Amino acid sequence: MAKKLRVGILFGGRSGEHEVSLLSAASILKAIDRKKFDVVPIGITKTGRWLTAGGAQALLAGGASADGLASEAETGLSSAPKDAVTALIPDAAAIGEAQRGDGRFDVVFPVLHGTFGEDGTIQGLFELADIAYVGSGVLGSAAGMDKDAMKRLFAQARLPIVKHLTVLRTAWEASPRKTVATIEATLKYPVFVKPANLGSSVGISKVHDRKELAPALNLAARFDRKIVIEEGVGGAKKKARELEVAVLGNDDPKASVVGEIIPGKEFYDYEAKYLSDGSIPVIPAKITAAESKQIRAMAVEAFRACDLAGLARVDFLMEPDGRRRIYLNEVNTLPGFTSISMYPKLWQASGLSYSDLITRLIELALERHKERSRTSFSFDVAENVGK
Repeated sequence: MAKKLRVGILFGGRSGEHEVSLLSAASILKAIDRKKFDVVPIGITKTGRWLTAGGAQALLAGGASADGLASEAETGLSSAPKDAVTALIPDAAAIGEAQRGDGRFDVVFPVLHGTFGEDGTIQGLFELADIAYVGSGVLGSAAGMDKDAMKRLFAQARLPIVKHLTVLRTAWEASPRKTVATIEATLKYPVFVKPANLGSSVGISKVHDRKELAPALNLAARFDRKIVIEEGVGGAKKKARELEVAVLGNDDPKASVVGEIIPGKEFYDYEAKYLSDGSIPVIPAKITAAESKQIRAMAVEAFRACDLAGLARVDFLMEPDGRRRIYLNEVNTLPGFTSISMYPKLWQASGLSYSDLITRLIELALERHKERSRTSFSFDVAENVGK
């Protein structure tokens, strides 16, 4: 019988999407194929403490506060060096092996949405530790999180994007009148104001006029130093259609069927995504075959433009009028991953079950790690000079 792969499921974290991460991780832990994988839950509290064993389970169950777990916290902290942290550090893994016989992880599945989990920071740790991990690398993760950098890559790839501009928090705070004047001279209301580096629609506002602009900019500035302002598709009277595609793969990515979200609110904000039953997913979306083909091709192009790997949900906006022009909105490199989240549902509609999707993502992580191992990171001067 083949040895089970040891998989670390990493969840929680310090971002504003901590609670979403717990939901995703709980769903993955329930559905992952235990016949193939030896699963180890690893939690990170809102204050950044790593927890394993009982501490991780308590965090997942909602019994772990951000500031303390009492005895569970101490258990988590004392066990982390031999269970979690050292398992990610090759030289320290020997210590862990001396204390327990199952050694280091074969692969880590980071279910860390948002800052410090989806932005390239934790991916850098995995790279240093030479550990296979699910999802995009440092560059792709950082580009996929930063809406300003992402849009620059889309523009370079000649992909259609909405009219927008980026302002710095320092510029807004130093010259609010000038900032408002620049926005109004460049874009038409309504506009969407977003922190450049955050997900799950946290800190996003739809602004209809000047009186709503300053509060929206202040809200976004709480979450990032860069603020992206986008002109609304469809104008003041009509809402854009919100279309989504799930992409899966490494160097040869594939796109799922196209889905549509009909928000229960004015736009698909955090409440509409996670706290309300009013939003309606439509899979497949009611669009023409030509539109579906175009959107799926654009999704793969966006995936490649940002140098992504493993998985991404790619979001689009379609004009509600007769022109039905399609705009690429953004990529999400670690989308919500509960069994009822759009990314798994899109693949289920495309013929890949939730459990098999988890297995495929782990396979892709190992495939990418193997490919990366072919790369030389040292240079022998004596052997190469003069050649």
